[in-house]
Amino acid sequence: MSHRVNFGFGRALDRRTFLRGTGAALALPWLSAMDRAFGDEARKEEAPRRFVAMTLGLGLHAENLNPSQAGRGFETSMYLRQLEDMREHYTVISGTSHPGVSGGHRAEASLLTAAPMSASAQSKNSISLDQLLAKHMGGKTRFPSIVLGLSGSNSPSYTENGAMIPAIDSPAALFTRLFIDDSPRERRKQAQRAREGQSVMDLVADDAKSLERQLGAGDRQRLDAYFTSVRELEHRLVESEAWVNKPKPKVDVTRPVDIGNPNDFVGRQRLMSDMVRLALSTDSSRYITLQLGGSGGVVPIPGVEEGYHNLSHHGLDEEKLAQLALVETEIVRAWGDFLRDLQTIDEPGGSLLDHTAVLLTSNLGNASSHDNRNMPVLVAGGGFRHGQHLAFDRKNNYPLPNLYLSLLQRLGLEREKFATSTGTMTGLEIA
Repeated sequence: MSHRVNFGFGRALDRRTFLRGTGAALALPWLSAMDRAFGDEARKEEAPRRFVAMTLGLGLHAENLNPSQAGRGFETSMYLRQLEDMREHYTVISGTSHPGVSGGHRAEASLLTAAPMSASAQSKNSISLDQLLAKHMGGKTRFPSIVLGLSGSNSPSYTENGAMIPAIDSPAALFTRLFIDDSPRERRKQAQRAREGQSVMDLVADDAKSLERQLGAGDRQRLDAYFTSVRELEHRLVESEAWVNKPKPKVDVTRPVDIGNPNDFVGRQRLMSDMVRLALSTDSSRYITLQLGGSGGVVPIPGVEEGYHNLSHHGLDEEKLAQLALVETEIVRAWGDFLRDLQTIDEPGGSLLDHTAVLLTSNLGNASSHDNRNMPVLVAGGGFRHGQHLAFDRKNNYPLPNLYLSLLQRLGLEREKFATSTGTMTGLEIA
């Protein structure tokens, strides 16, 4: 049973405490005192700028990815041969990482937030790059952002309060959400939920103020952050009500069939990438993340006999490295095909690729040793001047958040800093 807040001094709050008002109740977060979507038809922008981040859980073997020469005349590496025809549309970046971030796989949570983190110290996450864009610029589409994965709900997308946004891992479910109109009954339910969400904070305001007066400074900050996130959600609900009765875009594509084999990593990557392309081309969303992760089983590629995760812990074993190269070559090839698909879609002033910044990266620079330095980074499209290898110091890494700041500014969000950035990325210029 839930309880009304007891505001007496010296008494712990019940974990199931609710703030209450006339006709409303709002559950509280944990405190230490406790033990849209589809583009706006009324204001169509020409060539909106978009962002896609595809994130890997097991890195990319640096020796096969990064060219040995810096600059524009680099000799194509093993993996980049799959992108040779796209050379002028992407940049490879080496010698970068997030300052203050370590912890191996745990650092995956900081991949798009760049929040300092380690295996030994407790840390608080912050807002991810995609969610910052969605918060300030996502209101012109039916879905301010779309968060996807290949297997499970894990994602690199985090709210301002450091809460992970669960991923959609079914292309079929995503297709339904994007393109299949809801029933009249469901639309009425959505509208009612939106209307109810508009006033919940006002209804519990008196209770909230009474509680805040009895809390310490740390709890007041937590509560304020929580209330801010509730108000942001309410704002999105109000905005979403305008979309409830608008028809979804129609596409001449059949609903996809999800791939049953959980180890078909590249097949799943390609299928979900197709869904991302459809979401972008119909302006259903402009900010999308796809957590590619890393399969533990044997990827069905000729010549691959060991599990992908086991191969990533190669210990420089030649046979494992050879099999790993087969898997990672196909991952990069599939990413290249995604770029090519975007390039074939014409828009005013260029192609869909020209107007979409596409990032491929991982929190692991060396998966075999769980090293978070020297992260693999490829960035394509987005109106940048590409065709180069930006090679920074592999022993004293350049801050990758500088790239994130460059992306934010290019996408139209004027910021002077993102996380631990020291400025925009040196050498990355607008086309």
